[in-house]
Amino acid sequence: MLLDNLALFLLIVEKGGLSAAGREKGLSPASVSERLAALEAHYGAALLKRTTRAISLTEEGRLLVDGARRLLAEADELESGIRSGTRTISGPIRLSAPEDMGRRYIVPILDRFLAEHPDVTVDLNLTDGYLDLVGQGMDFAIRHGVLADSTLRSRPLGENRRVVCAAPAYLEAVGRPEHPDDLSRHDCIIMRFGANLDREWAFQVDGKPHRVMVRGRRVANDGGLVAQWCRDGHGIALKSVWDIAEDLASGALIELLSEFAVGETGLQIVYPPLSVQPRRVRLLIERIATDLGAVEQMLAAKRA
Repeated sequence: MLLDNLALFLLIVEKGGLSAAGREKGLSPASVSERLAALEAHYGAALLKRTTRAISLTEEGRLLVDGARRLLAEADELESGIRSGTRTISGPIRLSAPEDMGRRYIVPILDRFLAEHPDVTVDLNLTDGYLDLVGQGMDFAIRHGVLADSTLRSRPLGENRRVVCAAPAYLEAVGRPEHPDDLSRHDCIIMRFGANLDREWAFQVDGKPHRVMVRGRRVANDGGLVAQWCRDGHGIALKSVWDIAEDLASGALIELLSEFAVGETGLQIVYPPLSVQPRRVRLLIERIATDLGAVEQMLAAKRA
């Protein structure tokens, strides 16, 4: 019963309320409230602060989120091993990946993994924004760049270079920028990460950091759409080379301002802090790391 109540507690946190968690589990609000009260009585501490509009975790609740994930993961792995043997894996995996990269590279990896492990289920959240991995119950996420949350654990996957690019048709119609400052007269396609617009692009000029504020008529939170608009000749974009390697190789997109490019940033898998990963999660992470490593070698060969 304790494990069931811990799982319900995590669902309350993930869904943001007792009623939403109850609907997910088919429980009445009174039943959810009773089970939460039993859990708080067991630990002798309030776990949630509740108002009429929202809930938030107490300090004890935040500690329990991490501990509950570990306990449930260990219990799930133990049951899976006893029921099915150590060679079989089963159960859910929740992960997040950037939209364009996720569709292009991660989805095929997941398809192969699920074909090999029919008792595993996958819940994939494709987003170019950052998620609260703990709050949303994610096992791990694939992310570009520097971690905004320094408490997360990470595993490097490779390097990521962002490329200023445009379609030949756009360059023929408008001209080619020769210096980063020339972007001020161009129509740039801008990514939105949550509430933030990626409109300040970084360069190196004479060995020093140089930032340019770009403008444009098209803004999107979907990296795939940004790339498509760029291929269609609607403007200049700043894209990860992972996302447009084939376009650069085919000539559908042209790299611009390469002599002013900044250094590469990291690509990594990040995990919630203090989490203990079930075997199924560890195996999928290993598969992603191996397969993306092969892709990175292929992309490097194309650039050479």
